Amino acid sequence: MKVIGFGASISTTSINKTFTSYALGFFPEDEVELLDLNDFTVPLFSVDCERENCPVEAKAFLTKLKEADVLVCSMAEHNRNWTVGFKNLFDWCSRLELKVFQEKPMLLLSTSPGGYGAQNSLNIAKTIFPAFGGNIIETFTLPKFHENFDATKGIIPEDLRETFEHTVERFKQEVRKI
Repeated sequence: MKVIGFGASISTTSINKTFTSYALGFFPEDEVELLDLNDFTVPLFSVDCERENCPVEAKAFLTKLKEADVLVCSMAEHNRNWTVGFKNLFDWCSRLELKVFQEKPMLLLSTSPGGYGAQNSLNIAKTIFPAFGGNIIETFTLPKFHENFDATKGIIPEDLRETFEHTVERFKQEVRKI
């Protein structure tokens, strides 16, 4: 099985990319690939720009998603919404193919430095993604990333780590049924 993951941010120090990378480590029996949204930089979406042509980077991102059997995405949050970098890429991709996520099973995550763990962004994704082919199987939010995550240990609080591990295991069991 090919598992492709990405953090929904273009920050070079994205904690959501880090969290996605951590989650991909729970798929040792599978082929995994971590995407960096900076490799898919597109101009600001507008219908005027769209008339000129769709950027090849949006096409390349869709191609990567098509290669996947499973998607793992961690939603970043700016001002209680999606990051502009992710939203812009999503807008371009949705103009090429409405079902951006192509009904692939998704493990949808979120994290932030704050106590709410980017749940606003996650909740928007839970509402919007299904209309764009997002088959969300499981979700998990990690609050207070810098307090609750260590680069070598992973999720530090035992209760959060166990909940995360159970979430990933339920996800993998569901995917095997599909």
